[in-house]
Amino acid sequence: MTGASWGGRRLRAPLAFFLVTLALLASLVVSTAFGAESLPPATVLDVLVRRATDGPVADLAYDTIVWQLRVPRALLAALVGAGLALAGAGMQTLVRNPLADPYLLGVSSGASVGATAVITSGLFAGAGALTLSGGALIGALGAAALVFVIAAAQGGLTPLRLVLTGTVLGSAFSAIASFLVFRSPDPAVAQSVLFWLLGSLAGAEWHQLVIPAITVGVVAAAMLAGSGWLDALASGSDTAASVGVPVRAVRVGLFVLLAVLVGVLVAVSGGIGFVGLVVPHAARLLVGARHRVLLPASAMCGALFLLWVDVVTRVLVRPTEIPLSVVSGLIGAPAFLVLLGRRRYRFGGEG
Repeated sequence: MTGASWGGRRLRAPLAFFLVTLALLASLVVSTAFGAESLPPATVLDVLVRRATDGPVADLAYDTIVWQLRVPRALLAALVGAGLALAGAGMQTLVRNPLADPYLLGVSSGASVGATAVITSGLFAGAGALTLSGGALIGALGAAALVFVIAAAQGGLTPLRLVLTGTVLGSAFSAIASFLVFRSPDPAVAQSVLFWLLGSLAGAEWHQLVIPAITVGVVAAAMLAGSGWLDALASGSDTAASVGVPVRAVRVGLFVLLAVLVGVLVAVSGGIGFVGLVVPHAARLLVGARHRVLLPASAMCGALFLLWVDVVTRVLVRPTEIPLSVVSGLIGAPAFLVLLGRRRYRFGGEG
């Protein structure tokens, strides 16, 4: 890339961040007006202002709908979207593949086994969503650990080995989940499992935000701290090693960070497709490929994208909700094709 292009990119990045930040803040407020029953924006704003200033509640029904139901859901959508976009950008760097997404390591398929086992067995049903999330998280981290052990035992965490191991084990975990559904005597189990696998933020509560928020924040900070190493790694292991990057340690560290991040996100929202695949590519077009600006841009764009995907799932056929992956796929697939058709798009220095 020429010096003039880099200069133009530097000038565009602050403006892009400003506009995306403004859009995200406005969307967090506006999105809470939509649902099975739409609320006037003035009513939503009144509830938020009263809560922010610790003022008296004007209408208990509106306060419950906005503050207890929709605000936690909007924040969870933003957190999950930001985390998946971060994971997608990190995964594409780890395996040096523009088609990589956060679920490449088999984490989502492992989570599906854990969640399906909980749903089909009916164990700890009284604990509700907590048990489901716990089962999904155990399955996700177990799958990631298995991918790590097998890839390391067969020659190390090379990009090709990670892709192949994650893909093969992911297929195996999906088969196990399907078998559990097939063996279940309850015909309603298949629908419950399918809805969870396709992603949903229904029933989000304030206490559910704590672990995803901490996880996304810690992983984002760690990735930003090592953004220079990630830039070098994206250029290839030989290039990274030549400039003093501890390639193996960086790969292992990035693998662990992404596995934990995706495991936590899948546990609270199920599998949501296309966010981690499409959003990092859009962010590269917006601010460039340097991880110092790519990672925060990806996170903010991912939060904005999933926030509005969730709105569409609530209002398209209301009062029924559509799984998130249905809408994200319908939007993400054509958007991805448009992005790849841009003449100035580059990934990892290749056209």
